[in-house]
Amino acid sequence: MVFKIQSTDKKSKARTGTIQTDHGEIKTPIFMPVGTAGTVKSIHQRELESDINAQIILGNTYHLYLRPGLDVLSQAGGIHKFNGWNRPILTDSGGYQVYSLSGTRKIKEEGVTFASHIDGSKHTFTPENVMDIQRTIGADIIMAFDECTPYPCEYKYARKSMEMTHRWLKRCCDRFDSTEPKYGYGQTLFPIVQGSCFKDLRLASAEKIASFNREGNAIGGLSVGEPAEIMYEMTEIVCSVLPWEKPRYLMGVGTPANLLESIALGIDMFDCVMPTRNARNGMIFTTEGIINIKNEKWKSDFSEIDPGLPSFLKNYYSKAYLRHLVASKEILGAQIATLQNLTFYLWLMNEARTKIEEGTFSEWKDLTVKKIMTRL
Repeated sequence: MVFKIQSTDKKSKARTGTIQTDHGEIKTPIFMPVGTAGTVKSIHQRELESDINAQIILGNTYHLYLRPGLDVLSQAGGIHKFNGWNRPILTDSGGYQVYSLSGTRKIKEEGVTFASHIDGSKHTFTPENVMDIQRTIGADIIMAFDECTPYPCEYKYARKSMEMTHRWLKRCCDRFDSTEPKYGYGQTLFPIVQGSCFKDLRLASAEKIASFNREGNAIGGLSVGEPAEIMYEMTEIVCSVLPWEKPRYLMGVGTPANLLESIALGIDMFDCVMPTRNARNGMIFTTEGIINIKNEKWKSDFSEIDPGLPSFLKNYYSKAYLRHLVASKEILGAQIATLQNLTFYLWLMNEARTKIEEGTFSEWKDLTVKKIMTRL
């Protein structure tokens, strides 16, 4: 993997760049649609490529490990051949899913034992086998195994967890560096900064993660319930330490405003279920603001869903029709809403790149955040 910075903003830490992988180039800053089980819910791969123009998607180790399982993925020749997506893929290590299974998991130095949410069967993730699992899945960028702490979190626990995450990272790197990719293309390992919302822990973790000198770095344990101001503060602290010349990935973030504010702090990569999950619940992100399409006010509104977005949707569907589909629980409603939201998110990233290159990002960001977060 090769990362090159192309341009920088004079009034912030925002920058544009390119990440070159064996499955293609990624232009940063970038948002990665979440395809947890190898599919972005309700969206065809062809739509992801031609309409949304997603450059990379995210899968999840925990879910893919449970089903379809490693035997199937290995027989298929890896995740790309299994799901028909020929562009880059990143896999989360499953650390966040383990965090969310707090009632059915036990964390020890060796690793984490947990019960499957599907059938209750017992499994164990260790830094070593999580590397092996992600080798078998075959993503281009894979994540180190870590513990994601909750918010709020006691300082003592946050420090203990962070130190264990660092020890796990050493084991991840040892295993990754002693094994080879299975399918003839390269893979890259990203470590994850932890430390909850404590400044000294975040600084210590960022310094430790940077010392491993991997090709890219991630920031985890944020967007777990803390106020946005704290998330930005922690992100800024970490970005002040992580190497400038390597891509920075803020995990699980977030709203359109979160993305733009974090780009200004020096973040290059994002993922979040918000645009897809909220779409299925009727929340539509547009260039004019946020629409709750279930509201009665849209029942007889036959205007385009988003006249400011360059999408084929404007040629076919109105707000009134989309409201009808969502209210009727038609599958097409979820498809249209998801396509709109993801197209908007990728459009927003493209606009951010353009403004950074033009030298107008900071002014544009401040105006755009107010506009796109308005409730219509």
